[in-house]
Amino acid sequence: QVQLVESGGEVVQPGGSLRLSCAASGIIFSFYAMAWYRRPPGKQRELVAAITSGGTTNYVDSVKGRFTISRDNAKNTVYLQMNSLKPEDTAVYYCNAERINHNTWWGQGTQVTISS
Repeated sequence: QVQLVESGGEVVQPGGSLRLSCAASGIIFSFYAMAWYRRPPGKQRELVAAITSGGTTNYVDSVKGRFTISRDNAKNTVYLQMNSLKPEDTAVYYCNAERINHNTWWGQGTQVTISS
């Protein structure tokens, strides 16, 4: 059974930092590209950051320079380090695992709220 379990979401003040984690099980983690998506209130889900199986990363423009995606294949975990958080970063953040010719998997989401 495949599971992606996100953690780390909480309420923080603007300018603060958070690190989200996504622990994967039931897949050969190192073969998968991993990504973080988010769904802001009342908006559609958007890609935030992604990391390939080889470690190449990409980011949506709005988080470049503030967020860092990384992976630890030994721990089957992908991280999203978020710094200089803004109210517009408020969203439910989802972990995603993709591999060509295989199913795409999603986590249940973790709430991040940026508020003073």
